[in-house]
Amino acid sequence: MIPACDIVLRRAQADDAAAIGQLTRAAYAPWAALIGREPLPMGFDHGAMIRDHLVDGLWRGDALLAVIEMIVRESDLLIENIAVAPTEQGAGLGGRLLGHAETTARSLGRHVVRLYTNSLFASNIALYRRHGYHTDREEIVANGIVVHMMRNLDEGRSP
Repeated sequence: MIPACDIVLRRAQADDAAAIGQLTRAAYAPWAALIGREPLPMGFDHGAMIRDHLVDGLWRGDALLAVIEMIVRESDLLIENIAVAPTEQGAGLGGRLLGHAETTARSLGRHVVRLYTNSLFASNIALYRRHGYHTDREEIVANGIVVHMMRNLDEGRSP
């Protein structure tokens, strides 16, 4: 496990796009066999995401360990992609990035964080549930079922 003090969270820059693409491909590769195709984030234009949205990474030196790509929308913050390097999975980095997304949402005046995943990605769904996300709806698409999840950041707060 990596000491937390060695990890730096920073906003992605244009020249980080290739590293983000490589990490995303590696993180999602095991899911491709399960669903019989590449998961959508494997084909994202990460340069465009960096330019048009909020993209932050957890770095140790020059090594990208995890990334989160967020879209600020009118009434919520959407996590479009969250990926952790295979060698770092299970070290709490995904949870750290979910917490970062929630802090980001609050700082932008958003009280809801949303994300979506494939219904076959059971371990990811379990992770999101452990972090307070619940299923908002399921959507049947041509090549599977998309599970839309959300977390209301005001739940549990006193009125």
